[in-house]
Amino acid sequence: MARLAVIGVGRIGGEVAYLASAMGIADDLVLYDSAQDLLRAQVLDLRHTGLDMEISTDTRDIRAADVCIFSAGLPRNPSVKTRADLLEVNLPATGEVAALLNDFTGILITVTNPMDINNYYLWAKTGIPRERCIGFGGQLDSARFGIALQDRNISGFPFVLGEHGEHQVPVFSRLGKKVGVRQRDEILSELKGASMEVIKGKGGTVFGPALHLTQLVRMILKNTRELAVCSAILEGEYGISRCSLGVPVVVGKEGIRKIEEWHLDSWEQKKMDEAGRFARELCRKALI
Repeated sequence: MARLAVIGVGRIGGEVAYLASAMGIADDLVLYDSAQDLLRAQVLDLRHTGLDMEISTDTRDIRAADVCIFSAGLPRNPSVKTRADLLEVNLPATGEVAALLNDFTGILITVTNPMDINNYYLWAKTGIPRERCIGFGGQLDSARFGIALQDRNISGFPFVLGEHGEHQVPVFSRLGKKVGVRQRDEILSELKGASMEVIKGKGGTVFGPALHLTQLVRMILKNTRELAVCSAILEGEYGISRCSLGVPVVVGKEGIRKIEEWHLDSWEQKKMDEAGRFARELCRKALI
């Protein structure tokens, strides 16, 4: 059927490996983690499901994977104020992953935070074409936006662009109702803190990111050509370049088939410009 590689099989990586197998999306897994006890435990736990799947822990098999998920590194915890604060601690792991991706011809999905920066770093270091480097986070942010709108009886399709972090950009102009600046700022503040409530209560987010990430894998492997918000390497789209940011894209077996450039209102464009400047500076620092 399809081969899925997962580098970093902790909470999210392990859950996605399970979901992709259980949902019939992938039947050939390549799993790797620097924590060997965890890796052995996850492999054994997956085998105990009785699902019909092949599991390899040989990193040489990554290069032939259809999709590779990078979810290794330190996750956000209550002592980490923002995802961007994880750059220095997780950059060594990102560098190690770049070395594992020699001759990789599939689609790379970056999850490890700061996701946008790590996605750009891996693109720059591996030479993988930009359409095959996808950052995951926008689907989750958009789902959280949808809940915030639902709680306020505001209808419409929820989309969050920008950075997966403090500089996210909820798109209000495509909703069916006009939302004022005060309420926009209130919702944005709520979105910025959405994950921390979960992290403080149970140590980390799992169900939301794992399900949305598995759906992204499905879009790619099944070539559904659906619209999703993903972090993409920008080369002038939205007036931004030299970084990776969340934008609306059409996803299929080739990765990002198309970046859609939506008209943003003045509030949204200002936030998007701020996100671009923030991400571009971090991308520059990461590559020094």
